[in-house]
Amino acid sequence: MLGSSSSLHSCFNFNWLLTRRDKCRPPLVSSVSSASLLTAPSAAQCIIIPSCKLSSASGMSCVQNRCSPGSAVPDGLCWVSVLSCLLLACSYVGSLYVWRSELPRDHPTVIKRRFTSVLVVSGLSPLFVWAWRELTAVRTSASLLALMGIRFEGIIPAIVFPLLLTMVLFLGPLMQLAIDCPWTFTDGVKVALDPCFWSLCLSDMRWLRNQVVAPLTEELVFRACMLPMLVPCAGPATAIFTCPLFFGVAHFHHVIELLRFRQGTLAGIFLSAVFQFSYTAVFGAYTAFIFLRTGHLVGPVLCHSFCNYMGFPAISTALEHPQRLTILSSYLLGVVLFLFFLFPFTDPSLYGFPTPVCTLASSTSSLCFS
Repeated sequence: MLGSSSSLHSCFNFNWLLTRRDKCRPPLVSSVSSASLLTAPSAAQCIIIPSCKLSSASGMSCVQNRCSPGSAVPDGLCWVSVLSCLLLACSYVGSLYVWRSELPRDHPTVIKRRFTSVLVVSGLSPLFVWAWRELTAVRTSASLLALMGIRFEGIIPAIVFPLLLTMVLFLGPLMQLAIDCPWTFTDGVKVALDPCFWSLCLSDMRWLRNQVVAPLTEELVFRACMLPMLVPCAGPATAIFTCPLFFGVAHFHHVIELLRFRQGTLAGIFLSAVFQFSYTAVFGAYTAFIFLRTGHLVGPVLCHSFCNYMGFPAISTALEHPQRLTILSSYLLGVVLFLFFLFPFTDPSLYGFPTPVCTLASSTSSLCFS
């Protein structure tokens, strides 16, 4: 949405990097080529709270962080939740267009202006969750920040395992990148530890957008803020697939810019928008799954940043590659290993069981357990 999914525009474009590194010191190599239906809970159901540990069968409900007989989940909870998410999504996308400009979206001036408006909306987004909680009277023992995945318990596994799982899924593209890149592993480590390299990255507006601002703000708004509002009425499983719809639809705003600058035919632009919606919706479901299982925001943010760098897998290029058997085998192995490690790497017991957002569920879900 705010960022680009293509790695060609990232700071890791090797030709761009080596050209600019000359200003600091001689490059490591002389030349490099880049590889390119929500249903509201019934009146008898109860929002599960660790301090109460009561279920709907007891005839009690949990409101105002205590158990009181006869209380029920407020009517219209799902309507309030969906409308809150819709308003939040519109606010995020609308903030991108408060600045009038004839410049394209990749121009540094446009990027800086959008940084300002998006960061303001993202900074205010927790107020949407707070207002929703006050309006619906849904309470848990977890704090607002914990519900949004901002907590310290299980932080180290939350940094390591989701990102590692995503890298396993991208084993094929990573193998292709390693084969096409003339850098050795030692060269890569030297670059990663070079302060000049990171200085160049942080000074590039497109890199900041794609790798930092877009992942952080989009995951905060579309996962950390929306999932706590959707889980109580839809349940964890449905929320995982409902939340990405707001994320996918929000990316349709790119059509406006493509039409405005006439970047392709009408049919081509429409097909591109449909593809982007599908891809972002699937990706959104994946990061929503990670957020729900780990209860942390940092994992989805890191995965989002990594996927923005890698871009969509270039399968057509892999089919024509001289070492296509090795690369395609890596693609297949990556998918198999990803499915094998998907649940073990996101086991809630690694991150502090139960995860805060799961305490909002009105019924037991296997997604919230090991």
